Amino acid sequence: MPSNTVENTGGTRPLRVVQWATGTIGSRALRAVIEHPGLSLVGVYVHGADKAGVDAGDFCGLGTTGVTATREIDEIVDLDADCILYMPSGCNMDEVGRLLSAGSNVVTTTGQFHHPASMDPDVRRTVEDACRLGGTSIHSTGSSPGFISEAIPLALTSIQRRLDSLTIDEYADLSRRPSPELLFDLMGFGQPPGEFAAYRVAYLQASFGPSLMHLADALGLPVDALESTGEAGTASRTVEIAAGTLPAGTIAAQRISVTGMRAGQPLVRFRASWYCTTELEQEWDLHETGWHISVAGDAPLEVDLRMPIPLDRMAEISPAYTANRAVNAVAAVCAAPPGIRTTADLPQFIAALG
Repeated sequence: MPSNTVENTGGTRPLRVVQWATGTIGSRALRAVIEHPGLSLVGVYVHGADKAGVDAGDFCGLGTTGVTATREIDEIVDLDADCILYMPSGCNMDEVGRLLSAGSNVVTTTGQFHHPASMDPDVRRTVEDACRLGGTSIHSTGSSPGFISEAIPLALTSIQRRLDSLTIDEYADLSRRPSPELLFDLMGFGQPPGEFAAYRVAYLQASFGPSLMHLADALGLPVDALESTGEAGTASRTVEIAAGTLPAGTIAAQRISVTGMRAGQPLVRFRASWYCTTELEQEWDLHETGWHISVAGDAPLEVDLRMPIPLDRMAEISPAYTANRAVNAVAAVCAAPPGIRTTADLPQFIAALG
């Protein structure tokens, strides 16, 4: 197990960490770093001018830390951090390359690095060159994809000697999510069904396809192709949700599947069922927020993972599922050989909780 400290002439010291971005996930990761027994926060990068100069503790409800936020990447590079927790809304490859080449490892919740073989060859080459130059590694992780599409399936298949198929069902009740821009504008809830938006299906394939391909490769069963489909469920009556009104007959649920095919048969599948009400015109089997994993093989399994959180507290607590895994990955990524490191490349992440 990699240590959460590094050797120096005086013995050992905590790993020096920078938190990059302080949104919903970033601020939760920031709090975890500050409270972590084996990590030392040395810097915070922010995008907004109003956040520059603010103490790190103010972003996550803690007291004064003495570490203030900056918008200057030069200041971050000069910190010579062991690891950057890189959590912006989108991945800037120029930023990533500079951090890696300067000698800081990167753990990111952006999903570009789950499956190096399917990356754009030029981008992959540039990132790997930066890793060689800096002697660093980079790893993408989170709750979904990451934990549920890689770590858990790899554990469940460790008792198989034949795998016929593996399906991950993700369920999310969004009825108490007070985010009209997210639900209505981005996800398409409350809109006439028509033909289900192709961009939603493409988004899920881009998010989960590389993770499923990595899983299949790790098992020695590489997939031949990815297939993705989407369907909408419509409200049987007008309902009020935290984000606003869902008129009867409009999209109130969506189900999107991304499937890795092998020899013409489905091998690994991620299926997202996200809904704002269970009162649908269609008959859908909807579960509480969480995951169900079905493993068909010579040691078949059916596994449920539920989030025992009241819906009105879900937005408050759920970021921990993504942020904590990234924080717990820091030690393993810092100890890894240079390069783009996948879940299969790294040891199991063991949380240092003492």
